[in-house]
This record gives sequence, structure tokens and C-alpha cells, in this order.
Amino acid sequence: MADKTVDQTRTFASMVAAKQGWALNPDKDFTQSLVEGLTTNWNRYGYYLCPCRDSEGSREADQKVLCPCVYSRQDIEEFGHCYCALYLRPDFASSGSTPAGIPDRRFSKDA
Repeated sequence: MADKTVDQTRTFASMVAAKQGWALNPDKDFTQSLVEGLTTNWNRYGYYLCPCRDSEGSREADQKVLCPCVYSRQDIEEFGHCYCALYLRPDFASSGSTPAGIPDRRFSKDA
């Protein structure tokens, strides 16, 4: 599998946001660090593992936390942003609110 560049990953994240009706985090430095993390994970594992989570060792075990993770929609609806705060609800993004820590649904009994 070919390595990805940061530009390719940024395009991926922008396309995900557009398709889902979300916004990318407007904090350029923060977003850059997340895009770099996604790129590193692609080049390490061969898939876009959420940059804020550890790998369980295989694509199958990590399936629920491939970007955008299966928890992102619910997190964005409830908190205004996903776990890593790459993707924001448009009204949250335009409000100038700062993302805060949210519970990790990956290991929640409700997940």
C-alpha cells in the first residue's frame, strides 16, 4: 500500500467533512497535528486510525476507530465535535467554542 502525504490526508479529511456536513477544526495548528497523525498512522498501519487512539494491532480490531470513527456522528451531535476534535458540527465551529475532552465511547459499556 502506497504511503500517503500530509496533503493527501488533508484532502481525505476535507472530503469526509464535506460529505458528512461537518466542518474541520478551524485551529490550523491543531488540525495540522491531527492530519500529520492520520498520515503517520496510514503509513504505519495502512489505514487511517484515529490519531488520538492506540491501535489494537490489526485493521479488524481497529475497525471502529478508523477515521471517521463509528462514534463520531453521536459525539458530534452530542458534544459538537468528535473525540479528537478534527470534525466539528458547523454551528459549533462557527460559535467559536473550544472543543473539550469527551468520554471515549470505544471502551464504554454503552458502545
